[in-house]
Amino acid sequence: MRGRRQGVALLALGWLALAGPIASAQTGARAVMAQTDPMQSPQWAWIHKELLQQGPVVFDSRVRVTAPAFAEDPMRVPIAFDASALGEVERIVVAVDRNPIRPVLVFEPLRVRPSMSLRFKLEQASPVRVAARTRDGTWHVGGTWVDAGGGGCTVPGATRRDGSWSRTLNRVEARVFPGLGQAGARVRLRVMHPMDTGLVAGIPAFHLETLVLADAARQPLLRLTLHEPVAENPIFSFDLREAVVPGLTVTGHDNNGNRIAAGVSP
Repeated sequence: MRGRRQGVALLALGWLALAGPIASAQTGARAVMAQTDPMQSPQWAWIHKELLQQGPVVFDSRVRVTAPAFAEDPMRVPIAFDASALGEVERIVVAVDRNPIRPVLVFEPLRVRPSMSLRFKLEQASPVRVAARTRDGTWHVGGTWVDAGGGGCTVPGATRRDGSWSRTLNRVEARVFPGLGQAGARVRLRVMHPMDTGLVAGIPAFHLETLVLADAARQPLLRLTLHEPVAENPIFSFDLREAVVPGLTVTGHDNNGNRIAAGVSP
């Protein structure tokens, strides 16, 4: 396994060296030339077809993805990504090649920066992808390799095991923190939910499906479409582009129709 990880690391370095000039100067039809997966994953073809609709692809070092080299807790693997260097981004897809359920989430950064941190479940060692679509329809793909002992998608979560999930279901905890610049801010959002994958015997799939962060006029700042591999009681952090006024709200629902509606504290 060590030799394999080293090989993947060397391959990733080659990807970064190659992707920079391709990404900065080539899009559209010429970007198709970059579809050869630098991680050489058999699952990439499925991700490209099913999640990216076979759109033009550039493997792009400007999509920065940070995650641990080894997942000590495969139920809660931290990841952060930032595609701000691309300029305007319409849609971001996060996926895990070797998970039994590959899509993790879809992020529409309507009026926020195209960056986020979260935690996800990891079934086994795998490439983890972040694909950001720009206005010209090109997918800019970043990623990293995360090693793991396994089992993150096929064991029950802590609140499912102790039965506490029903007492906290869909409770929202959200805060706004000052940004690093004169404008903008960081929003940290937590929603209590077991996020069951449906892959544990006797426990059907039960997970959040959508979350929307909106301003005081109920105009959306971002939209999230969530899938089962998002970690239990998920926590998300976003960076707003603009100064925050009171009245931010979070709304959404899970796949059983349970509704979420909460305010965000300044």
